[in-house]
Amino acid sequence: MPVTGGTERTTTVIIGTGLSGLAVGAELRRRGVDAIVVDGLDILGAGQPANTTSLQRCDAADSDSLRERNEILRHLRNYAASHQMDVRNTTRAVQLTMVGGAPGTPDAPAAEPAAGKWEVHTPNGILLADHIVLTRCAHSQLRRMLSDFGITVGRNLVAAMRTIGIYLVGVGDLITPSPKEVLRQAKTVGQAISAKVYPEAGQDIMSGSFAV
Repeated sequence: MPVTGGTERTTTVIIGTGLSGLAVGAELRRRGVDAIVVDGLDILGAGQPANTTSLQRCDAADSDSLRERNEILRHLRNYAASHQMDVRNTTRAVQLTMVGGAPGTPDAPAAEPAAGKWEVHTPNGILLADHIVLTRCAHSQLRRMLSDFGITVGRNLVAAMRTIGIYLVGVGDLITPSPKEVLRQAKTVGQAISAKVYPEAGQDIMSGSFAV
């Protein structure tokens, strides 16, 4: 971990060390995309304490799928350990800040693409990333979060999130997705992020650490 006040550079920060977080982390690892997985998110805001929003854990797992979920989680934990995935079970994010502002705001004019950089503040320092993956939160909470960043959301919440580099895995409004659905979402998000990191087909994929 970085010393207090230090800054680390990574490609993706995944918030959540449960099934969803480890699933997308493993998918990115297989694709050679650098990622750091942190335990969760306590407070989320747009850099202004008065506008912070708490993302509550949304646990509504179907009891019929609990055994399957636990088995998949066991395999994912083994994969994370054997492939040296950077999973920080005791580190929680306390603030999420968009570097350069949201698209369409004075800090990031509409003519420019999404800012592409995020600061994930933790008690140990700052993680600087191009992509954020959120897990275990409701759509209504995400809409409030986007409002805090000054972004107007239409019907397609997922599309609005992706324009600013935020991806969702295992996120449901009323119930937690099934384990198979979580794995499907993880694969989709892994493909989307990998395509941005390695836009040219056929290029060599190399994973590594980007510390500053």
